[in-house]
Parts: sequence; C-alpha cells; structure tokens
Amino acid sequence: MKNKNGVAVKNGNGSALKNGHGSTQKNGVSDRNGSAAKNGIVATNGAGAKNGIVLVADKSLLVDKSKYRPSDKEPFMSERQREYFRIKLLGWREDILKEAKETLQHLQDENQNHPDLADRASSETDRAIELRARDRQRKLIAKIDAALNRLDDGSYGYCEETGEPIALKRLEARPIATLSVEAQERHERRERVYRDD
Repeated sequence: MKNKNGVAVKNGNGSALKNGHGSTQKNGVSDRNGSAAKNGIVATNGAGAKNGIVLVADKSLLVDKSKYRPSDKEPFMSERQREYFRIKLLGWREDILKEAKETLQHLQDENQNHPDLADRASSETDRAIELRARDRQRKLIAKIDAALNRLDDGSYGYCEETGEPIALKRLEARPIATLSVEAQERHERRERVYRDD
C-alpha cells in the first residue's frame, strides 16, 4: 500500500509514513521530529500523540501519554520523565499556536466597519482584549521554548535559585516552572516588600 506521497507503507494497520519529515498522519505514524499524530504513534522527539504511544529518542523507552504519570518512586528527571515533559510542553506550545492562528483569522474576518458607534466600540474592546491575551501567550511560548532548552541541557526540573529538584506535582501543574515552591514563595515575598516601599 502507498500513502498520498507514493511512499510504501511497511506496517500492517494501513498507516503511512510521510517521506521522513515527521508530518502529522491521520491514524498512523509520524516519524523523526514529528508533530502530533491523532490516535497514532510518534517516534523520536515527537510533539505528542493524542490517545497514542510516543516513542522517544531511545526507542526502547515507551511513554503512553494517556496512562503515564511521573512518580517520586522513579529517578528524578529520568529519560522517561524528560520525554513526558517534552511532550507536554510541545503539545501546549502547539495548542497556543493553533489558538493564535484562529484569533488572527477571527480578527481578519471581523475587520468590518460598524455603522453604530456602540457596536464599533464594543468590537474594538473585544479586539484589544484578544490582542492582549495573544501577547501574554506569545510570552508564554518564549517560556515554553526556554523550558525545552533546559530539557536539552539537563537543567530542567531543578530550581534556578537553590539547585534542588522542583516537585513533580509543581511541574505537572506548571511545566515551565523554574523555581521550587519555597523559592517562588521567597521571591513573591521579596516582590511584595519592594512593591510596598
């Protein structure tokens, strides 16, 4: 069987690999540097699989995204945990970029002149709110990229202030965290003191 690019399929489930560039596949497999594959498999450095299995750089390590959760029982920031957080960060980044494209499209579609001043004011207010939200998400993407860089250099999951491991529960809730809970609380207390002066 061949896929849409004429590349032969080697697996028996009808899935097709695109020509090595890691493009998204409908119900199949995405290879090197692949983005999300719905109900499928992503191999080596993939952005994540919705309801599927992700193969990591060391193909012997499998992360089933729907079931695996990092635990304190395994070594901190093991290969499996790093790949889990990489998938989580890449998926989050992908969602933000998708929302940004939808907002841009919505703003372009909404670009119309309203004869009524109240309608025009309301439309401008909505546009300003959406643009402010997108700007916040743009900054969030920079933090996600920084977290991905920390994953690559091995410093992800460790507090920038103390060097201690950040709790897995905190990383689950906020994968871009750079400070442990205690260090974050100290940082916020210092901010409050300086703000009050």
